[in-house]
Amino acid sequence: MAIEKKEKENIERKNSETETSGEELRELLRQMVNQDLKQIVLSNTTDADRGTKVKVRPVLIRGTTQFQETLYRGKQVYHSNHSAEEMRDRLADYLGNCFRQAQLSNGTEEATVLVSRKGRAAIRRRKCLNTGEEKQSVITEHNRRKHHILPEGEPVDFLVELGVQMRDGRVVKAKYDKFRQINRYLEFIRDIRDKLPSGRTLRIVDFGCGKSYLTFALYYYLHRQQGLDIQVTGLDLKEDVIARCNELAERLGYEGLCFQVGDISGYRGTEDVDMMVSLHACDKATDYALEKAVKWGASVIMAVPCCQHELNVQIDCDMLKPILKYGIIKERMAALITDALRADLLEKSGYDTQILEFIDMEHTPKNLMIRAVKTAGMRPRAGSWNGEKEASLDSVMKFLQVEPTLKKLL
Repeated sequence: MAIEKKEKENIERKNSETETSGEELRELLRQMVNQDLKQIVLSNTTDADRGTKVKVRPVLIRGTTQFQETLYRGKQVYHSNHSAEEMRDRLADYLGNCFRQAQLSNGTEEATVLVSRKGRAAIRRRKCLNTGEEKQSVITEHNRRKHHILPEGEPVDFLVELGVQMRDGRVVKAKYDKFRQINRYLEFIRDIRDKLPSGRTLRIVDFGCGKSYLTFALYYYLHRQQGLDIQVTGLDLKEDVIARCNELAERLGYEGLCFQVGDISGYRGTEDVDMMVSLHACDKATDYALEKAVKWGASVIMAVPCCQHELNVQIDCDMLKPILKYGIIKERMAALITDALRADLLEKSGYDTQILEFIDMEHTPKNLMIRAVKTAGMRPRAGSWNGEKEASLDSVMKFLQVEPTLKKLL
């Protein structure tokens, strides 16, 4: 009886391993490459230069299922995301030209594809045990949400009013980048939360607040979530924008948050500021914002500069002419040098300064944040910076023949 049973199993296995046409292979890929997929592994390469192994799994990106390909080539690993149709085409190409074996699983079924030396493919399929439980674990894994400070699925009043979230807390698809930016911004604030003074009302100024997505986020996080007593003022030149922001703050009951029309360089609203924020203030407006923060002795400075044109027309360096003759290169180098010099000048003024990546380059090229934290309770004294550092900074500016506005202001 045991021999007969074994022979029967062998016959069933052979029947399920018949050679298949290209259309049958594509049908298998169509059935497997969808939201229920668990994993695909391609192995037994015939072209190691192209790849030694490929793994594919579904991922949830901004509410849409995509398929992440991990390609192994020697010691290097490459990641790319594709739609279901693109992934099926890539897998068919791999199996036709690079790999001789594929293992596919979607939680309810497993399949093995074997490709002969002559390019003929055989498919073997079998049902999985405990299919319901396995399938559920896959769905849970690939829908896991990142732990944002303002989480998805939980409505936040200002995000709803500004059109970033629906009333039920779902993020509007077209606003997902903004939602991600807001949370990234709040992570930077969380990092310096303990550097702010305690036991009194904190005074915060946001220069160039614009539509104030981030101003409202700052207020919500520090006041509503952290329970701090704060007074926040947003400043911008556009009267209609400021009027809408004030109306929204009043409607939401955000006491201590107000907006004013005004220019950064001429702002005289206060002489006591604990935190200065300046996001995308254009060109030298960032320098005026940084100068005011330093002279106020602000405990924290957060600036994302924009449109750094000043040094682009100043730089004159014979040694660098071979590379600065390319306009786009000179423009980008000038922007990076501008922000590096700003950071150094803040250090010279008594601040522990960092330059951080605000958001990914795919969203905006203006993605560097200067974050500075005051290192002492008193205002910095003239000449307190290390003499060697100051000489080195001066030599760099002399080499490039530049004089930044912030240097002149301070």
